[in-house]
Amino acid sequence: MQTIPTTTTTPSTAATLKPDPFLVIENVSKVYPTPKGNYTVLQDVNLTVREGEFITLIGHSGCGKSTLLNMVSGFNKPSSGEVRVQSKRITEPGPDRMVVFQNYSLLPWKTAFENVYIGIHSVYPDKSKAEKTEIANEHLALVGLTEAANKKPTQLSGGMKQRVSIARALALRPQVLLLDEPFGALDPITREELQEELLAIWRSSRVTVLMITHDIDEALFLSDRVVMMTNGPSATIGEILEIPFPRPRNRTQLLEDPDYYDLRNQALDFLYRRFAHDDA
Repeated sequence: MQTIPTTTTTPSTAATLKPDPFLVIENVSKVYPTPKGNYTVLQDVNLTVREGEFITLIGHSGCGKSTLLNMVSGFNKPSSGEVRVQSKRITEPGPDRMVVFQNYSLLPWKTAFENVYIGIHSVYPDKSKAEKTEIANEHLALVGLTEAANKKPTQLSGGMKQRVSIARALALRPQVLLLDEPFGALDPITREELQEELLAIWRSSRVTVLMITHDIDEALFLSDRVVMMTNGPSATIGEILEIPFPRPRNRTQLLEDPDYYDLRNQALDFLYRRFAHDDA
């Protein structure tokens, strides 16, 4: 069994985070029965996240990143171990943990406004229509979509659809925002624009973020810590990179920082040498 690394929060992050654990993943394993016997996706995963932290998960396909995210969301349950938010064990989905998927998951027959409003109406049935409308409009404005509020998904670009998904998630005032490769289907320019917007929203809301990505540069730009997973089966956390760059971050300045390339090389070494996929 691999030793799970002990980590500390970087000075630039520590000043803004509460010291107590907020999201705790403790000794989590996930096993699926198959005709050929049990298949262990994840084994003995341990991670403690402080409130307001931005964490990214990175690793090769099949390393259990989405499985882990699904257990934090409550869509899936650990075979052993537990996941807790503010000391409360997660046993089912809830509006305190909202997920943004790569494929947007919008209702195609509803407008951008209606896609945001329907979640608010479901979670806050006692609020007045005026209050729910205000919340929906406020969050569409937050992602720059006020003028597109009455457009349906077929009338929106990929970047705009993902903005609606983010607005819908944040409108429910979650404690944890779970992002499953949210920018993976977007072109590079739109992807960078949404990364910047996501950081601006995160700075204002200070929601705790757990995000899956396959992009090392995206992980380094966004994160407080990058959690690197070993290969499956029986995947676990192999190493955690502390990201020391102060916030707010300037992409151009970051790319001129020698420390950036040191961290990038560490991630590349982990993923493509120490845990390279065997494609034979």
